[in-house]
Amino acid sequence: MLGNLFERRSAGGAFQRLFAAGALTDRPSPTGIHVTQETALRLSAVSASVMLIADTIATLPVDQFIRSGGERRPFRPRDAWVAAPSLTLPRTVFWHQVVTSLLLDGNAFVRITRDGRGIIEDLTVLNPMNVDVLDDGYRLNGQIHIPKMNMLHVTDMLLPGEKRGTSRIKQAKDTLGLGLALEDYASRFFGNGGYAGVVLEVPHELTKEQADEIQASWEAKHRGLERSHRPAVLMNGMKATQMTVNPADSQMLDQRRFAVEDVARVFRVPLFMLGQNQPGSMSYNSVEQQMLFFVQSTIMPRVEMLEDAFSRLLTNDRSFIKFNLSSLVRADLETRTESYSKALLAGYLSVNEVRAKEDLPAVDSGNFHRVPLQNIPVEDTATVTAQQKATAAQQLVTAGYTPESVAAFLDLPLDHTGLASVQLQPEATEGDA
Repeated sequence: MLGNLFERRSAGGAFQRLFAAGALTDRPSPTGIHVTQETALRLSAVSASVMLIADTIATLPVDQFIRSGGERRPFRPRDAWVAAPSLTLPRTVFWHQVVTSLLLDGNAFVRITRDGRGIIEDLTVLNPMNVDVLDDGYRLNGQIHIPKMNMLHVTDMLLPGEKRGTSRIKQAKDTLGLGLALEDYASRFFGNGGYAGVVLEVPHELTKEQADEIQASWEAKHRGLERSHRPAVLMNGMKATQMTVNPADSQMLDQRRFAVEDVARVFRVPLFMLGQNQPGSMSYNSVEQQMLFFVQSTIMPRVEMLEDAFSRLLTNDRSFIKFNLSSLVRADLETRTESYSKALLAGYLSVNEVRAKEDLPAVDSGNFHRVPLQNIPVEDTATVTAQQKATAAQQLVTAGYTPESVAAFLDLPLDHTGLASVQLQPEATEGDA
């Protein structure tokens, strides 16, 4: 199965594939089952976890950026491989292969093909089972030497002093072996028609050959789901006694549920994403918090690991690639609207910036940032301040204060005509009386 996810391998490499997968070197799990990357995918929880994480990351938008003046800005023209890393595969399939390789093997080997100018023109995800890590590079299929400059090696968990990443499958071999054993047991149980077994009794002694013949004849007619309910014809005093088994024990429901929980811990996937949860234990808020946990604890570490590794391939060493995670934490429309309203009032988003987040076209005069209370363009704040000072000056002069003192008090760098306001009454004199 793993071979279908990566490049095709030669038929002569079967022994090497088994050796790399651990089937010939690692001890089996306590259940007696050899756990490899391919056998682990037989567990629905493992395949679901790998597909969930790989699908999520592979469908994220990715772009090239550069920091200038403390701001992150798109870098143009960006390297061609950022938009189309593979010449033969879509962008989403390429990233899906990278993440799948990381999750199953703990390593992702990406072979780099350059043109005559040294520019990257193609990236190929190799099957990690076929790659050996050397001091001076890498060896593919036991024969082809690839220098370090033509290979990008990304690791999931790299132990100190090691050159190759550690596989989660290998680390959780005992846990996964138990899950595989439970699945195998359940399959065999129902393959036998849901019966624990039948005891055949005869009233006389039998030789070993006769006993084997009777057993083989019974199994040929009654073993298997399709033949489980066929009637039996017994002769010569033979009796058939059906052994009983507890239905819950027959399916090992609790143990199989715990096996799913173990896999969820290995890959850090919330249980509800694997289709398992306790009735009544889930609510909208708890699901929302678990989704946030999934993004922050599962997706973000893998994404940042990929960003750091693949940014080293960019032509401009000051630029970097960035996956856009905003779609994963996108709230509902009512919550987004409330957030946008606060952002507009606080002045750190403009109308067009909000519209861009909602994939709406820009509008005229929508690039202005507004300030609290007045809700006006930032560029007009000086004019508004002068207007407020002029209003205060008018009130003070009307109250009888001299224009010179008012201008000095309000720091108004304006000349006054010296004429009294028409609203001021002349002072009373004795002659007027």
